[in-house]
Amino acid sequence: MDEDISIINSNTRNEKIKNFYQKNKNLLISLSIVLIVILIIGYGYDRYKTNQKNEISNQFNTTTLEYSENTKDNTVNSLLEIINKKDPTYSPLSLYFIIDNRLISDRDKINSLFDILIKKTSLDLEMKNLVILKKALFNADYIQENDLLNILNPLINSKSVWKSHALYLMAEYFYSKDQKQKSKEFFNQIISLENANPNIKLQTEKRLNRDLSE
Repeated sequence: MDEDISIINSNTRNEKIKNFYQKNKNLLISLSIVLIVILIIGYGYDRYKTNQKNEISNQFNTTTLEYSENTKDNTVNSLLEIINKKDPTYSPLSLYFIIDNRLISDRDKINSLFDILIKKTSLDLEMKNLVILKKALFNADYIQENDLLNILNPLINSKSVWKSHALYLMAEYFYSKDQKQKSKEFFNQIISLENANPNIKLQTEKRLNRDLSE
């Protein structure tokens, strides 16, 4: 008896499934096609991004390895192209190469390239903060106090791993201007930081004890 009931229930379920499929066949086929298309697009996009990354990597490596005074113009053009591709790895490296090798003398141009990285490139937070710090270092000898603070405030007002570096730069900036009280205030902020960079903290202690102990 129980076995007969089980067979009847099984047949009923099968019939319901069959009827559901018949009634919704077109919908199910459409959903399957959509799912397949999504998977193909996703796979294709991943392949595209991987290929694009490899192309940018090869372009950067070739450009920097072949750099010489004779290839300077081509090097600059290639590195600018990489920066404008807004790659989170090779765009910053391209700008650093330009700066380190003094390939562009126009400071406004360099700052505009920094802004492409900071404002338009999808960088990890701490990578972005490092770019901000490098922009401040690049400009520190040429700009006024408020301008330097405006660049560094995103780091100073955060918990970034680069915060102590930003404070140290401001402290040394004021020390170079013989504004020792302001310099001391920034050095003291470093001392009070729990996660201050150890080397920065050591240099801060030396500066305070040697030059700002009064």
